[in-house]
Amino acid sequence: MAIGAQNAFVLRQGLRREHVGSVVVFCAVADAALITAGVLGMAQALGNSPGLARALALAGAAFLAVYGWRALRRARNPERLTASDTGASISRAAALAQAAAFTLLNPHVYLDTVLLVGSIGAQQPAALRGWFVAGASTASLLWFGLLGFGARWMAPWFARPKAWQVLDALIGVTMWLLAALLLRHALANL
Repeated sequence: MAIGAQNAFVLRQGLRREHVGSVVVFCAVADAALITAGVLGMAQALGNSPGLARALALAGAAFLAVYGWRALRRARNPERLTASDTGASISRAAALAQAAAFTLLNPHVYLDTVLLVGSIGAQQPAALRGWFVAGASTASLLWFGLLGFGARWMAPWFARPKAWQVLDALIGVTMWLLAALLLRHALANL
């Protein structure tokens, strides 16, 4: 599994021990809904609408570029990046809003979850599609749970400001790379 924007956010919330359960449940439920939509035919609908796909790619690129800039800015100030820093905490509503943005504004989520997983599920016999959705949704819940709650085991390493600095730098560069790839993809299909 690659650590993309959504996964990086879940990992960061897990390391900070802020609203982890809410974020994990939101991401897993959103994945289950997107998997279901993909299996039920949204894969074909998005594949037939290049304008919508392009708009999603441009919105996602903008969102990822801003998040990458913020992560790189945080990396420059390691003294503000301790896991127990209460001054930087966010509310549950803000955490869920960010999780929604990373999930719903990220075209890779649609490409991976709706198109790829959905098209595989849509190829299953009709009697097995429900089981496919249940299995893929369970795998998603396990992944987000391990990522969010498993981050606690990495907390001692991330107690050092330098580790946060490295993580935020990697997240920032990754987000900018993903934004550039999305932008290239959107502009190539004009």
